[in-house]
Amino acid sequence: MGIRSASPSRRSAMPAGPHPQRRRRRATSAKARYALTVLAFLAPSAVPLAYFTIYPMFSALWVSFHQWNLLSPMRWVGLDNYVMLLHDPTTQRAFVNTLTYIVGYLPLVYIGGLGLALALNAAIPFRNFLRGVYFLPVVTSWIVVALVWRWLLNPSVGIVNYVLSLVGITGPGWWTDPAWAMPSIIIASAWKDLGFVMVILLAGLQAIPADLYEAAHLDGAGWWGRLRHVTLPMLSPSTFFVVVISLINGFQVFDQVYAMTGGGPAGASTVVVQRVYDMTFRYAQAGAASALSWMLFLVILAITVVQLVGQRKWVNYA
Repeated sequence: MGIRSASPSRRSAMPAGPHPQRRRRRATSAKARYALTVLAFLAPSAVPLAYFTIYPMFSALWVSFHQWNLLSPMRWVGLDNYVMLLHDPTTQRAFVNTLTYIVGYLPLVYIGGLGLALALNAAIPFRNFLRGVYFLPVVTSWIVVALVWRWLLNPSVGIVNYVLSLVGITGPGWWTDPAWAMPSIIIASAWKDLGFVMVILLAGLQAIPADLYEAAHLDGAGWWGRLRHVTLPMLSPSTFFVVVISLINGFQVFDQVYAMTGGGPAGASTVVVQRVYDMTFRYAQAGAASALSWMLFLVILAITVVQLVGQRKWVNYA
């Protein structure tokens, strides 16, 4: 007698596996365990980030809606601090000075860093030693660098004006002259940050395939043609990174201003962060200073978003 197989109706009634709801519970439990594992590994850095960065940021936002002198209780004023800052000539001048700094600093530091990267990417003697020498200012304290440049640009006893006098040029007043205070800060800043830009662009140069240069050479492209049609397009991701970081740092410039000029003379070099510092610790206007900090944050955020959107048109990730 043969063994009869189960009828179609009985086979369909047999369980095909775990219940769908039970499978969903298991999947949810697995995701929860994975999330807890990730949080456990992130906690050593996430907790300090939240406590020392995110929490102070939103605390400053809360303070910005108050009038507070750091001693007496805060008094709610709503958006009055923001309205006052928008109509404050000193704050407007601080933003103009900051933009002036960025306009002078960014091209200087990028072109100088690109020139160093191209030179030190070639096979020249002592190449590694020179890379270390040019990178050394990056790891040097800003206060030390600013004080050294303050001495170098001293109108009376500075080396720069002395060298200019040897060729018959009368040196300017540099950081003592309202017209030259900001250029003095720009020169010192670019000198310090050249090494950082050089390293980033040098890494980008070394990632460019040599085949592209060989093909361009076979097509008759000279040095300028290879730079324009091969190096700069292939270097665009590194350029984008350098521009974004330099702009963010440029809007937050403070150390060199504080050490070299203190915002003077006559407010000629007062930048936004210097204004935040003065409003907080000199004029006891912590509420207005917090509002100015958030205004600066929103400006940086907007410019960064524009850059992130615009990179699709000129950054080549191929």
